[in-house]
Amino acid sequence: MAVDAVIFDWGGTLSVFVEAELVDAWRLVARHLAPDREDEVTAALVAVEEEFWGTTATHQRSATLAQLLAAASQRLGLDAAEALLEEAATHHLDAWTPHIRHDPNAVPTLQALRDQDIRIAMLSNTHWPRPFHEHFLERDGLAQLIDARLYTSEMPFQKPHPSAFRSALAAVGVDDATSAVFVGDRPFDDISGAKGIGMKAVLRVNGSVPSYDVEPDAVIDALPRLLEVVATW
Repeated sequence: MAVDAVIFDWGGTLSVFVEAELVDAWRLVARHLAPDREDEVTAALVAVEEEFWGTTATHQRSATLAQLLAAASQRLGLDAAEALLEEAATHHLDAWTPHIRHDPNAVPTLQALRDQDIRIAMLSNTHWPRPFHEHFLERDGLAQLIDARLYTSEMPFQKPHPSAFRSALAAVGVDDATSAVFVGDRPFDDISGAKGIGMKAVLRVNGSVPSYDVEPDAVIDALPRLLEVVATW
């Protein structure tokens, strides 16, 4: 099979995996809202976000940051949305979330694929708006290497829903799913979803995410290994 496109997950695949992606941001919000209850409010905000991530295993409908903040505000009886906006307005993103960084092998791997005329896309399950992710992709030189960047905060459904993967294929002009490869670190969201529409699926090993009974077409422990896998196809 000829590989026409490779579609990547973001968190844990192109970016370095962290257990609580935005716990530092939520702590700033908690400190803004109730400094005397900082730990309690931070934990509540993290819990609400984890519940939103949990929908990948249920209805798979996408969510936005506004919906998450509305749920958090209702639970806390505090205006989490206003606090987040005020903190975002006074903190540069790099200072706000200093741990967000990309795999140092991401740029050379993407460039090597592009040198082979392979189209590149990214499909990320997220409730955060596009500018949040674009900032970090542009900062680290990835944006210019990815032909289409899709965020489920702008889509009706999230991975593993088939429509999310089909949207990514359409974004890079691929009609035949069997000529595309998906690379991700989550067996359920990424691997089962991609294989469900006929894509090849490559699992980037991440021992911190839940397992799922699905067989990837290939397993890699580092991004450069992907180039060897794609060459065999």
